[in-house]
Amino acid sequence: MVKELELSTNEKELIISGLKEGIRLDGRGIDDFRSLKITLGPEYGRSEVKLGDTKVLAKVSCEVARPYPDRPNEGILTLNTELSPMAFAGLEPGRPSEEEVLVSRILEKAIKINRAVDVEGLCIVANELAWSIHVDVHFLDNDGNIIDAACIAAISALSHFRRPDVTVIGEDVTIHPVDQRNPVPLSIHHTPICVTFAFFENGDLWVVDPSLKEEQIRRGDMIIAINNHKEICVLSKAGGLPLEMHTIIQCSKLAASKVDWVREKIQDAIANAAEVEKRKTLREIIIDD
Repeated sequence: MVKELELSTNEKELIISGLKEGIRLDGRGIDDFRSLKITLGPEYGRSEVKLGDTKVLAKVSCEVARPYPDRPNEGILTLNTELSPMAFAGLEPGRPSEEEVLVSRILEKAIKINRAVDVEGLCIVANELAWSIHVDVHFLDNDGNIIDAACIAAISALSHFRRPDVTVIGEDVTIHPVDQRNPVPLSIHHTPICVTFAFFENGDLWVVDPSLKEEQIRRGDMIIAINNHKEICVLSKAGGLPLEMHTIIQCSKLAASKVDWVREKIQDAIANAAEVEKRKTLREIIIDD
């Protein structure tokens, strides 16, 4: 478990009194996200997300492997998370923390179990060869809400990733180097995005995208993952305060609007990365000429 610095009684009272007035320490409203910056590249499948002062890096890689015997027509998708002492000062080395286990489970549910990626499209030769996709998520700095930042980083990295093209003729399989043939994007069925809520006192006070200090005094939280089809992929509430149904419905409606905003940020980042890649290609053509 990550050991956190305790807030003083005065700090706790200041946060709660501010929330009662609809004001947070950083000046946001209770339903506001912090600033979000998504940087893709320079290589395909690399995404760096900065949510306020929380920073997460996701890197997608691939290799050819044998598919699982019970899923001979599917590729493999693996999600790995790594908490760093650089981001979590009180991290106990040698075993996964509760936070790391929670993040891993939420990402598994949102992306893998909900089949956000078309794993059947990763099959090369049934029962023999398939692409194995690895998503490695590294936490570089923690100022709260690492789950939302990790989900945004993983989804944007998967959307930006390109694998080598493959040609299958009879029993001959040819994997083309990326410098000889344009690499191929992954087939993404849908893009689930997580939105985290923190609850205080008796549950009537709540905020979206909690900061680290807000997380330290919360009495419960709830994570909702919604995709681009407005479907709820994950609703996770591990203990804490019981919530009224109207509160859950209100939070889910707000989460849907926040997911649209995040998805626009991802699409803008992908467009910017494509423009950079286009300019790079043009420069290489000019130099060759």
